Amino acid sequence: MSQTLPALLTLPEDAQTELAKAVATLEGPSFAARVAAIAGTPIEALKARLPESVRDNVDVAVRRALEKAWQTAVGTEPRRAPFGVDVAWFHRGVAMASGAAGGALGLIGTLAELPLSTTILLRQIAAEAAAAGEDPKVPATAAECMAVFAIGSPNTAEDDVTETGYFAARLALAQLLPNAATSLTSSLLPGFLGAIAARFTGSVGLKLSAGAIPIVGAAAGAAINLAFLEHFRGVAKAHFGVRRLERIYGPERVRSAYDALRDGSTA
Repeated sequence: MSQTLPALLTLPEDAQTELAKAVATLEGPSFAARVAAIAGTPIEALKARLPESVRDNVDVAVRRALEKAWQTAVGTEPRRAPFGVDVAWFHRGVAMASGAAGGALGLIGTLAELPLSTTILLRQIAAEAAAAGEDPKVPATAAECMAVFAIGSPNTAEDDVTETGYFAARLALAQLLPNAATSLTSSLLPGFLGAIAARFTGSVGLKLSAGAIPIVGAAAGAAINLAFLEHFRGVAKAHFGVRRLERIYGPERVRSAYDALRDGSTA
């Protein structure tokens, strides 16, 4: 039954509209659904296509890709691209080119280009953070950029954090990484990346599964990489948008409005 929020917990109309878009993204269709549509294969069938030998090594591949992305992307200006090209289109172009190259070579190529596509993802996520008024060079924001990989990934049998909703995922990640908001030292980084990788592996596994289909080829490889980028870009925009609203109106007020929108209540 719909309920009306107390006046003190409602948001102005423009903020409510922005939050509604974030709810639709954060609680909406998953990356898995997008990949399944591109590949023309049900999600469960996609998972079954990944060779067992590769499945056993996905965790290592994801961890290495995250480490490479971290070293390359963090500390740079994410909203700056070569030759004055719009950064979003630059990232799309690189993602599609690497996806096409990987798709042309099948699973081996898709694995080989994973560090590059992950780096592009992190740069785009950081650009969304900067657009929302945060500095990706600040440890707390850098940690939130990495958290997007987990927030935007499907759950696994061992980890159902992301299935419980956006705020539950944020809380769980904050508890797992209590020191990441103030310090990302070399001693903390391995555990930090490991916690993120445990969740990001789900999305990467689906990407690799689609790449394992022989008929995918270069064109579909580019489409899958673009879907990969657009999914996490959307999650990042929504996540940092929610954080911006929290800074303006307070976490409790935003959370109440978010829950009402998610549950279909009237705010």
